[in-house]
Amino acid sequence: MVNLLPIIKQTLLITFFVMSMMLIIEYLNVFTKGLWSKGIEKSKWKQVLLGAFLGVTPGCLGAYTAVSLFIHDIIGNGALVATMIATSGDEAFMMFTLFPEKAILLNVVIFTIAIAAGWLTDRFFKKKFYIPASDKHFHVHEIPECTGFPKNTFWHQLKHITPTRALMLMSILFFVTFITLDEHLASGSFHGILKWGHSSHSDSDPLWIKITFFTVISLSTAVIFIVNDHFLEKHLWGHIIKRHFSKIFLWTFFTLLLIALLMKHFDLHSVIQHNMFWVLVAAVLIGIIPESGPHLIFVMLFASGNLPLSILLASSIVQDGHGSLPLLAESRRSFIIVKLLNMAVGFSIGLAGLALGI
Repeated sequence: MVNLLPIIKQTLLITFFVMSMMLIIEYLNVFTKGLWSKGIEKSKWKQVLLGAFLGVTPGCLGAYTAVSLFIHDIIGNGALVATMIATSGDEAFMMFTLFPEKAILLNVVIFTIAIAAGWLTDRFFKKKFYIPASDKHFHVHEIPECTGFPKNTFWHQLKHITPTRALMLMSILFFVTFITLDEHLASGSFHGILKWGHSSHSDSDPLWIKITFFTVISLSTAVIFIVNDHFLEKHLWGHIIKRHFSKIFLWTFFTLLLIALLMKHFDLHSVIQHNMFWVLVAAVLIGIIPESGPHLIFVMLFASGNLPLSILLASSIVQDGHGSLPLLAESRRSFIIVKLLNMAVGFSIGLAGLALGI
C-alpha cells in the first residue's frame, strides 16, 4: 500500500511553487505590454526569434500571443512552428520546479532547435498555412494591456484589502509556515521530491535551491501586494488561480501516485530501459494532445531518474500544452501541419538522442 501523506505533501509543495512562478510570469507578460512584437512584420528571421522566445516563456500565454500574431498576419509559418516547438505549456513550470538546472539546459536546446526548425519551415513552406477570410478571428489572448500599478494606491489597497487579496496572502503565509514546520520538507525533500528509493548525496538541499525557492515566494508575494484590484481579480485570480490550481494539483497528485504504484510493483527503470523506442513513440503520440497534464508523466519519470533526457526532449518538442488550442479553433489545417512538423522534429531528435545514449 502506498503512503499517501508524502505524496499529498509533495503535491502541495510542487503546486504552490508552480503557482508562484505563474503569478510572476503573468505579471511580467502584462507589464511588458507586448513591446517586443513591434517592427517584426518584414523580417522572417526576427519573427522566428520572437516565436522561439515566446515558446520558451513558461506557460501558454506566449503561444497564445504567437497564434494571435499569426492569424493577424504579423508572423509567418516559421515563427509559429518555432513557437510550438519551444512551448512546453505548464510542464515548463514543473521542470523549473523539480530540476531547474537541467530545465535551463533543456530550454536552451529546445530554443536552438526551434530556431532551426522555424528557419527551415520558412524555406520550404513559402505559402502561408492559413489565410484569414475576414477580420473576424477566434478570440485568443491578445498582446496584453497593462492597466498600470500606481504607487499611491498601495496603502489604500492594504487599508481596504479585498477578500481575494487577503486569501492569497494568507495562503502564502500558511504555506511558508507549513514548509518551515514540516521537518521532512524543510530538510531536503525539495531537491529530491521524486527520487523515491534513491539515496541522496546530501541530507539537505543545496543553498541556492533554498534561496531560489524563497526568492520566488517573495516575488509572488510582492506581486500580490502591489498590483491593483482589477489586475489581481482578472489576471492573478481569474486566469491563474481559478483556471490552473485544481488542474495542476490533481494532475500532479495522480501522476505521483501512478508512478509510486508502478515503482512499488515493477522495476520501472528496467522496463523503460528495455523499451526505449516504444516509450519514445508514446511520448510523441501523447504530445498530439492539446492539453497540459498528460505529458506530466514524462516530466515526473525524468525527475525520478527513470527516463532519459532524449525522450523528455522529444515530449517537450511535440507537446504545446494549451498553446495550440486557439490555432485548432481557428484553422484545423494549420494545427495539423504544425503538429506533423513538431512530431517529425521531436521523433528525429529523440531517436538521435537515444542512439547517442543521451
